[in-house]
Order: sequence, then C-alpha cells, then structure tokens
Amino acid sequence: MSVQSRSFRCGWIYYPIFLCILITLLLLLPTACRSNVESSLGIKYTPLQASDLKVSTPAEQGLDPALVGKLYANAAQLETIYSLLVLKNGYLVAEGYFNGGAVYQANPLQSVTKSYTSALVGVALNQGCLSSLDQKMIDFFPEFKSRIKDPRKKRITIRNMLQMRSGYPWEARTPPYFDILFSQGWRWLPHLLDFPLTSEPGTRFAYSNLTSHLLAVILARACSKDLKPWAQKHLFSLINAKVAKWGHDWDNYRWGCVEIYFTPRDMAKFGLLYLNHGRYQGKQVLPASWIRQSLKSYSRNIRFVKWGPSKLGRYFRDIGYGYQWWSAKVGKHHVNFAWGHGGNLIVLVHNLNMVIACTANPLYGIHGEESWQYEGAIIDVVGEFIRSLPSSKHGPGKPVK
Repeated sequence: MSVQSRSFRCGWIYYPIFLCILITLLLLLPTACRSNVESSLGIKYTPLQASDLKVSTPAEQGLDPALVGKLYANAAQLETIYSLLVLKNGYLVAEGYFNGGAVYQANPLQSVTKSYTSALVGVALNQGCLSSLDQKMIDFFPEFKSRIKDPRKKRITIRNMLQMRSGYPWEARTPPYFDILFSQGWRWLPHLLDFPLTSEPGTRFAYSNLTSHLLAVILARACSKDLKPWAQKHLFSLINAKVAKWGHDWDNYRWGCVEIYFTPRDMAKFGLLYLNHGRYQGKQVLPASWIRQSLKSYSRNIRFVKWGPSKLGRYFRDIGYGYQWWSAKVGKHHVNFAWGHGGNLIVLVHNLNMVIACTANPLYGIHGEESWQYEGAIIDVVGEFIRSLPSSKHGPGKPVK
C-alpha cells in the first residue's frame, strides 16, 4: 500500500467525528455565520457574488444546509475533484473549489463534450444546416463512399449516432480499438472505414468515441469548418458562456467526444439550459422539443461490467441513454447527466429543479480500475447527496418522459 493510500485511509478514521461537528455547527449557527464555520474547518462553499449567475443560500431555496454541508465535507476528502457547484431554482447556492481548482479556471470536460456536440446538432437543425436526423452519415463523407465494404455503414443515420446505436464498437470493451484511437495518433477519419460494425445500425447501444467525433465532423462540413467560433456565436454566447479551448484532430476538426474546455460556472449554465427546457434567462435558445428528445432514454438497462446491469457506482441505477446524455434513478429522483472521464459531471435533478456541476482531473492516460477509484468516488459523493434529498413535486423542472 502506498504512503498516499495509507494517509487517505487514516483520514477516514477521524472523518465521522469531523462530519458530526460540521453538521452540528451548520444547524446551530445562522446563515450569516456560516462563512466563519467554513473558514475554521477549511471548507468553503459560499458562492461569490457575480453578474453571470444569481446567488442565494441553500436554506432560501429549500435545501437542508446540513445536507449541503455534508456534501462539501465529503467532496473535500476527494483527491482529484476540482470544483463542485449546486444550483437550485436557478440560483447558485453552493460553490466549492479543491485541489487547485478555481472559479475562472477552464478545464477539459472530457466526454461531457459529447453532450455539447449533441446540443450543436440541435442548433444545426434549427438553422437548417442539417435537414433531418435521418440523413445518412456517409453523405457527409463522399471521399469514403466508394470504399465502403460493409453496406450497413451506408445506412447509419445521424439519429443512430446521437443514440450511440451506430453499430461501431464500444471501444473500451473491444480491444484493440480504444488503444488505436487514443494511443496511435489523432487521425480518426479513416477509422470510419477501418473499424468494423458490431451490430446493425439502430439496434444496439455501444458507447463509441469515434461515433461522437464523426458527428462533430458532420457539423463542421454542414455548418462551419471551424466549430469553435460557430458554436460560440450560435449557442455558448446565448447562455453567457465562453468556450475557452477546444482541441482538434489531425485534420483540424474539433473533437466531438472530448477536449472541450469550460469554467465550472459556464458548464453549470449549460445544465440550466437543459433543465429549463432550452430556455435561458427568458430566451428560448434551443427548442423545447429538442431538449425532450435529447433527454429521453432510447437505450435502457445499460450494463457496466464492474457493477452489473443498469448500475453506476453505489447510487445511480436504471442507466439509460438519450442523445449523448445519460439518464438514471438516484434514490427517488430521476436524473439526466453528462459524464466525462475523471468525474466531470453535469447532473440535472428534474423534480428538485437542481443542477450539480463538477470538474475533475481528466486523468490522462489512466483508465480501468486505476481511474475508477478516483472517478467513482466523485460520482458516489454526488449520488449520496442526491439520494438524501426529499422528493418534491414543486418547481418547473420535471422528469422528461
């Protein structure tokens, strides 16, 4: 056992005592004094005032301050989390930074990028760059059309791709495709030809990074060669967010699956957009119908090898997938979430009108059991908090059927 893991385990011996003291103080002291409690315990989560988000307190928005305090006490024990934000009823009620994270620090969100790519498909449809989700993938890649040997590839639609039902392999489960993508260079377009299909398009879920990236290439070819300024103008600026950085492949196409950078607050705004059915500060940015389609589950009972059927960590159950968004039940609550490697998260808790946003170390080059000990700890801390919250039938956010 490493020195680091021994010290981590020793810290947990005293953690229950520390947590009881924290919760008692939070319950006894008035709101105005809580910043002093945060300082004395080394945990800060009172939001800073800012012009880009409305700020409130947990109590004012109907959240138990003790449960919020416990959430941040748990988060403070994590080694790789950078930020944790809680928004309730449109207000930022808690905001904490850890392990070098900061308010205006943009981070790579890894596979949360997929949910942004999905949103941009909605923009493209709204603008007319794309005419239909039933357009064929291959129509945007004429250079490969005559070289396709598997006729099923000519039947793949944009809809299939959004739903992760393109037929391309789940790379992490199908050696050696994961290594080919992430260890053998960044020219991915030829893999449209090279990678075999493992199922008929539209019939089976398989989590494919290649598929999400090809979606972004389709957007670039249909709407704008460089997606970054186009997306900034037609989506991000409309929610007062700014894409800080967005990586690209060998052919200069922005990644559709990873490597988009936002600050924690800006990713939380993206969550608010989806929680509020495509509206942001009174303006309809994305059609409500697109949000409904995106958050609906087209695949259910998705199995992760580590936990068995339809489980993710200790608290997320009934795992489903929409248009590059996940869905789950956490306790009595229906959630949708964008999920990136390392524990980057945007979680929508519909019946509580709540968004939870996390940024974390992207854990470059670390996968499998080694990465899950860090990533899973973040997911479990968030899941435990959501499960502890009482059900509510109030507020505009509701589960999307």
